[in-house]
Amino acid sequence: MKRGLILGAGLALAGTAQAAQKLGEVQPQRSPEQVYSAVCGYCHGQNVGPVIRGRALPVETTEYMVRHGQNAMPAFRPTEVTPAELKALAKWIEQSAADPKEHGQ
Repeated sequence: MKRGLILGAGLALAGTAQAAQKLGEVQPQRSPEQVYSAVCGYCHGQNVGPVIRGRALPVETTEYMVRHGQNAMPAFRPTEVTPAELKALAKWIEQSAADPKEHGQ
């Protein structure tokens, strides 16, 4: 019985691996809103990190902070936020209006 469970689990993982991204395959670029929601919004605007929308933060500042981190903010690798996503995100943050639902520092 145990062997059957292991075999079944192995087959399930194999199917998942086939559905996963192939090495070198380019994933579709996420919109700045999707990146913010998935990566930034977890802390920013939730009383963890400072509110960054509506502050006209320069593109260069956002790009630097995302790649290098500072204090409690981690650095994000190009595999987590692609260069194209980061460029669009930084521009979006610079031009964004404050969100009244966000709160924090």
